[in-house]
Amino acid sequence: MNTLSEQFINFTISNQILKFGEFKTKAGRISPYFFNMGLINNGKDLKELGKFYLELINKNNITFDLLFGPAYKGISIVSATAIAFGDANIKFAFNRKEVKNHGEGGQIIGHPIQGDVVIIDDVISAGTAIRESINIIKAHGGNPKAIIVAIDRQEKGQGHESAIQEVKNDFNIDVFPIINLDDVVDFIKKNEELNQYLEKIEDYRSVYGA
Repeated sequence: MNTLSEQFINFTISNQILKFGEFKTKAGRISPYFFNMGLINNGKDLKELGKFYLELINKNNITFDLLFGPAYKGISIVSATAIAFGDANIKFAFNRKEVKNHGEGGQIIGHPIQGDVVIIDDVISAGTAIRESINIIKAHGGNPKAIIVAIDRQEKGQGHESAIQEVKNDFNIDVFPIINLDDVVDFIKKNEELNQYLEKIEDYRSVYGA
């Protein structure tokens, strides 16, 4: 586990974004941990979040013309990431869930989509929002170049592969997570207070791990 991963896990736990216990997922699975970026609700934490995405982009030398955030959670994250670049004047955009048919109309808010586009989001669960984003970007003449998410649950989707791997295979696009479940497990192993959750996470991973 690298320094960025450890710092991000500390950040998510201290802000209760990452919790341990017993939680029911959208797929109906009982998970021993829960990750909810929607709990960031103040400027200080949002600013800090943007720095993590910035660091991952720089670490992987990802070049781009535009950042794109899928509605809804991706909107604040892409905004924070663009701001984290400071005076670099990074362009960003996000989509409406429903196409606006009055005023300026359209589906895109922000900069017009063009060139190489990096999608910024929290997680890829079923992959629905990401697939929709890729199609929107292509429809507006952009090139979806990479996807950055906060966490890779390393968990089976509908088949034997993870949702992230399915997106990679279907669209031939790189996906970069700030952390993955391996990082979380390594962190727990070194933390006496969290050690109690290790067995349940390992059991869960033995059933649903990808």
